[in-house]
Amino acid sequence: MLDEQAKKTILRMIPHGIYVCGVKDGEDVNGFTASWVMQASFVPPLVVNCVKQDSKSHAMIEASGVFSLSVLAAGQKDLAQTFFKPQRRVGNKFEDVEFYLGQETGCPIISDALGYVECKVVGAVQKGDHTVYVGEVIGAGVHREGEPLLLESTGWQYGG
Repeated sequence: MLDEQAKKTILRMIPHGIYVCGVKDGEDVNGFTASWVMQASFVPPLVVNCVKQDSKSHAMIEASGVFSLSVLAAGQKDLAQTFFKPQRRVGNKFEDVEFYLGQETGCPIISDALGYVECKVVGAVQKGDHTVYVGEVIGAGVHREGEPLLLESTGWQYGG
């Protein structure tokens, strides 16, 4: 029998970075705070990005087959917070955030992030309430040096 409290405690110990995942569908752009992200392969360069299935961003990735990941810096907790709420409640999350569209995907990239990758979806597994997207890195850039923002440093929890 699964000990629910033990499961929650241990799963929350898995370390995560905090990213803004940029998505698009035609001219429409959106972004969300992502933490279930990791590198998955050197050749070709692959990342895994888990996206909640009932979100608008999930539908946009399904439609376009691309996404970007902007790596936030330690100290950018407020910026990460901007992208937590669903777009249907808060409207354009990029309204007060400087960004540009990636050359390879056209997805939004946060100008003040440490850097970014642009990905095309090359695989997807739909299990549970998230889709595990496998993205091949087709573009990347470094904006500046710094330490990445980590979930545990924010006091937030997403897991368990």
